[in-house]
Amino acid sequence: MLVGYARTSTLDQTAGLDAQLRELELAGCEKVFTEQVSSVDVRAREKLTEALNFIREGDHLVVTKLDRLARSMAHLMEIRGQLEGVGAHLTVMGLNLDTSTAQGKLMLNLLGSVAEFEREIMLERQREGIAKAKAAGKYKGRKPTAKAKSGDVIALASEGIGATEISRRLGIGRASVYRILGARQ
Repeated sequence: MLVGYARTSTLDQTAGLDAQLRELELAGCEKVFTEQVSSVDVRAREKLTEALNFIREGDHLVVTKLDRLARSMAHLMEIRGQLEGVGAHLTVMGLNLDTSTAQGKLMLNLLGSVAEFEREIMLERQREGIAKAKAAGKYKGRKPTAKAKSGDVIALASEGIGATEISRRLGIGRASVYRILGARQ
């Protein structure tokens, strides 16, 4: 059985999701799992988990592109391991890759490694850019929300209101309330 999986990172990417669904239907997928969630938080990808639990021996998990499935090489290998554990395979349509063949397995490892390398290089450049901007005084980060509410925290505490209630009213963490109150002593 061909089991499709389609994902976009945000809810407003409907055209991308529709295109994936069309491709999976044309490929002959009998069941398709879809979700619109970021790949960063793999725990939030419930439909991927459902798809992996649904797949049986001899099935193929079909995706249109590799980046729709996994964010890192480790995650990709974890998925591959789950599929192999039940005797299933992975098909990536955009790469004409099928892990039921030796060449497909080799290509998956190579492409996954290259993708992870590219991501690491991009993150390294991003960190360098942030460091340069900080050195030039152009990158300050976000404004500290709790510090901006220090006066309100102190005023509410002086009225005898507890830290939990202060944090709820002001929308800041309880630890921030204690930090502000501890700093004034």
